[in-house]
Amino acid sequence: MDDKRLNLPLNPLRAFAVAVRHKTFTAAAKEMGVSQVAISRQIAILENYLNLQLFERRNRSAKLTEVGRSFGFELAAIFDELERTTQRLLSHESEKTIHLRVYPSVAHYWLLPRLANFTAQFPDLRVRIDTVVAPLDFRGTHLDVAIQLGTGGWRDAKSRKLFDEEVDVVCSADYLAQLPRLESPEDVNSAQLLHSRYRRRAWEDWSDTVGIEINHREGMEFDSSLLTYSAAQQGFGLAIGQVPLLEREFQSGRLLRPLNRPIPTGASFHVVWPTTISVSTKTRHFIDWLLEQAGEQPEFFRRSKSS
Repeated sequence: MDDKRLNLPLNPLRAFAVAVRHKTFTAAAKEMGVSQVAISRQIAILENYLNLQLFERRNRSAKLTEVGRSFGFELAAIFDELERTTQRLLSHESEKTIHLRVYPSVAHYWLLPRLANFTAQFPDLRVRIDTVVAPLDFRGTHLDVAIQLGTGGWRDAKSRKLFDEEVDVVCSADYLAQLPRLESPEDVNSAQLLHSRYRRRAWEDWSDTVGIEINHREGMEFDSSLLTYSAAQQGFGLAIGQVPLLEREFQSGRLLRPLNRPIPTGASFHVVWPTTISVSTKTRHFIDWLLEQAGEQPEFFRRSKSS
């Protein structure tokens, strides 16, 4: 019996506990989302394992045996306690976790270098990062907050601006040294252009703004801005870089701005949160922290005069 304890048939035990609670295989099958035959089979496996009869099968029904009733009530209590324990754990984790949606490039270049500061201020909280690139809709998700690029007006949500989006031509020092010249916008026509899938119009919009014609359909395309900027750092060509995100890359020399002509796009990065539910204290602290990192006034907790 010691060996059997190391390999308990958990699925049959669970099926039996549910059957005991409902007193019929049909109701147990409905709760577990399986067929009545599947419930009967699982209980038969358990009976074979225990070498005991737990149910007396009849033509159209099944009745608990005495040993089945005694064992089933104890087992059902154990599974109920297991569910309560698991629920307490999940609730505790939920209380400590902030679910954030953010673009991969914003997470990598702007958020992660700063996140240790938030952790130091709120060591009991953790941020779970979702980098799905999709239209923001808080309904049907576990998201608490998001960082999005736009002009405002997200559905069933409130937002605050973090910083404006400005773009400029960026490249590595090695790639710049390979070019004949790159002193004016027209000179980009002699270079390899790098494109991001979700910002496919970036070069076209840039050329329209500076008033030149370029073949914006040529060049290499990448699935994300994160990969595009990485390719630029590694000398593959020129990219349209989002200046506020890449400040550390410019400071370190990993990327250069050879033309040094930042252009506002008219869009801004915002912190966005739902209005259909009450904003939790943990999320309020995180929103205020994001605003602080961007040099903006807090939304929820006013700073003390000494801070």
